[in-house]
Amino acid sequence: MANRYYVDRPIRFAAGEPPRVTLAGSEAHHLIHVMRAAEGARVVLFDGSGAEFPSRVERVGRADLELTVLQRHEVNRELPRHVALGVSLPKGERQRWLVEKAVELGVAELIPLATLRSVAQPVQQALDRLRRAVIEASKQCGRNRLMQIAEPMDWPDFIEATRREPQRLLAHPGCGPSGRESRAKTGPPHGFPPPADRVLAAIGPEGGLAPEEAAVAKAAGWRPVGLGPRILRTETAALVMAALAGSG
Repeated sequence: MANRYYVDRPIRFAAGEPPRVTLAGSEAHHLIHVMRAAEGARVVLFDGSGAEFPSRVERVGRADLELTVLQRHEVNRELPRHVALGVSLPKGERQRWLVEKAVELGVAELIPLATLRSVAQPVQQALDRLRRAVIEASKQCGRNRLMQIAEPMDWPDFIEATRREPQRLLAHPGCGPSGRESRAKTGPPHGFPPPADRVLAAIGPEGGLAPEEAAVAKAAGWRPVGLGPRILRTETAALVMAALAGSG
């Protein structure tokens, strides 16, 4: 795949001259100082709109570049359905790993959740880093739409705000089959329905949701899903849910 760079504003074609784009910041730094781009170099730009834009470098400065956009190509690498994850984020670098893999799997939106047993509080600085990780992962995997990282939500507010979602799946220890049934389960995850056009999955923190939190979700119509007899880390459970929701 050609070198891809993200432009943080819409690229629009109008009658007459092809659009010119100035690339600055970290994207320009990589193209200038790592790729050693020269005038005439060809790259692909994307602006998160779903299209990608073959472009030519016209000017290389010390901290920015100017490019001519040559074409607009509609290239759809998205899932056939909208998959969103509500996740009580893990600690440290596991957050970034979760975000990168969710982007690769085609997740459309990630909602950080604050629960009673949350181990990491999603502060603004951390959210900014994760949004940058979305861009980097999109460049690598070829997505032309950015996965959205929503503002954090408390568990009760999340349950209330998502009541109209058509398919809401809840995964955390204790929500699936238990005992002998769970230990014998080797087939598809227990209770996982055929994916709908929109799928919202919620994953609790390490140690799972508190019993009262799980009860609130079930009372609001969330469907419990078991992911097997083994205890999965938060990020593993989230990605299993994303893969299952995106398949079929």
